[in-house]
Amino acid sequence: MDRHIICAVSELPPGQRKIVKVNGRSIGVFNVGGKFYALRNTCPHQGAPLCLGSLKGTTSPSKPGEYIWSREGEILRCPWHGWEFDVKNGRSIHNPHRTLVRAYEVSIEREEPKVETFPVSIDNNVVVLHL
Repeated sequence: MDRHIICAVSELPPGQRKIVKVNGRSIGVFNVGGKFYALRNTCPHQGAPLCLGSLKGTTSPSKPGEYIWSREGEILRCPWHGWEFDVKNGRSIHNPHRTLVRAYEVSIEREEPKVETFPVSIDNNVVVLHL
């Protein structure tokens, strides 16, 4: 599995997205409440740039006449025809077993600072730098 550094965590605050091109694929990376997810930026319906769509919530199952809004910021709505997908796994809200968008694994890794080092030795109680 190839690794591609997208950005620093601080550059992608909660509720935001970044669309990147990796190996010729357009991919949207999303920060949802401090957790990161990535989806292919192509709607399976008619190829729209899916990741440019709005991030909203959805209604949860409830009693007749009762509407419970939930999952705010987790549902990606296609900008062309309104098809909705779960940002966390790429599955369609309408038909999750048959319609989906490719989801990619995202991880947060600590980037070690790049520091140039040189071998050093102690010779007769003096520190010697070896270039």
